[in-house]
Amino acid sequence: LSTPRKRVAAGSVGIAERQTAIYPVVSPGGWNLLGRSPVKLFDRSIDGYSLMQPGDRVRFVPIDHAEFIRLGGDDSPLETPL
Repeated sequence: LSTPRKRVAAGSVGIAERQTAIYPVVSPGGWNLLGRSPVKLFDRSIDGYSLMQPGDRVRFVPIDHAEFIRLGGDDSPLETPL
């Protein structure tokens, strides 16, 4: 984006040219947002703290709102005010 958002919700899925990423925490961001993942990417209770490792392949699958919530998703607004 020409003017990045001040805060983007954790789990937001963004795309910029040929790259796609999931915002792991609430943070500023200027990528175009596609949706939100219910998956928690970083967790101190798992070995290595990260759900994914370099070289892993990720496939995004559409789910409905009920499934998003069931999987632990946070449905607060994509862009949160300061």
